[in-house]
Amino acid sequence: MEQYLDLLKEIKSKGIKKEDRTGTGTLSIFGHQMRFDLQKGFPLVTTKKVNFNAILHELLWFIQGDTNIEYLVKNNVNIWNEWPFQSWLEKTNQKENIVMHSDDWKSKLEEFVELVKTDSSFAKKYGDLGPVYGKQWRDFEGVDQLKLVIEDIKNNPNSRRHIVSAWNPKEIPTMIKSGLPPCHTLFQFYISNGKLSCQLYQRSADVFLGVPYNIASYALLTYMIASVTDLEAGEFIHTLGDTHIYLNHIDQVEEQLSRKPHELPNLKINEKENLFDFNFNDFELLNYQSHPFISAPIAV
Repeated sequence: MEQYLDLLKEIKSKGIKKEDRTGTGTLSIFGHQMRFDLQKGFPLVTTKKVNFNAILHELLWFIQGDTNIEYLVKNNVNIWNEWPFQSWLEKTNQKENIVMHSDDWKSKLEEFVELVKTDSSFAKKYGDLGPVYGKQWRDFEGVDQLKLVIEDIKNNPNSRRHIVSAWNPKEIPTMIKSGLPPCHTLFQFYISNGKLSCQLYQRSADVFLGVPYNIASYALLTYMIASVTDLEAGEFIHTLGDTHIYLNHIDQVEEQLSRKPHELPNLKINEKENLFDFNFNDFELLNYQSHPFISAPIAV
């Protein structure tokens, strides 16, 4: 994962300061690409602990077409909580009285998550993120893109149209109201010498917090689709648009860059014929050795 660490260094040295939607501010570069050979190990960052279970649950959630955080919070996955939480505060006229990341805000967030976890009617009303990734992957204007791309990989492997898009301009305004528009917007598969590779275009990349999860998630998806199409996993290519470090993550980045990477882990997957039959227990991460977790606030 040296290339990930090199990206952090490049942003620190070459990034320009930019204001952003969240009011936090970033150091930003535009246009970057990393390539990961999936035959050399599973690309999970080792210079800080990354929660593989959360990545796996989130990906299974996407694949099932789900957009409500109820499944995630019931499995102790808190990646998406802040967006519907902020929406709940606004809808219930609480937002103006609570400072983001204050003790009151954190207490309210815990209250919100507990309600989503224990009250299905509350979760249905306030836990949905709108037509984000899972919706677009499985129902883009009536098209099940995941099902279609798998059929195309099997039946027409040399096609240049193995594409899944989460960027649906018609539904972007709805996504903005309930959460945020897709950051990882489009991915494409490519078959060569019996190996399946995947390239992701990501319009906006939070390199310290989000990108380690994005790398692992799309690598995992590549392994899964390779498995159900009788192919081996090839490369994951990660192409980034606005590539940034939030200004309130600089100290955490310094801590991460001071650490020496470990060897990459490996991934064991139970064989399935159908992508949609995978469940959490079909996966095992082997020999993952990492430095301790580094906490940092999410910019919402």
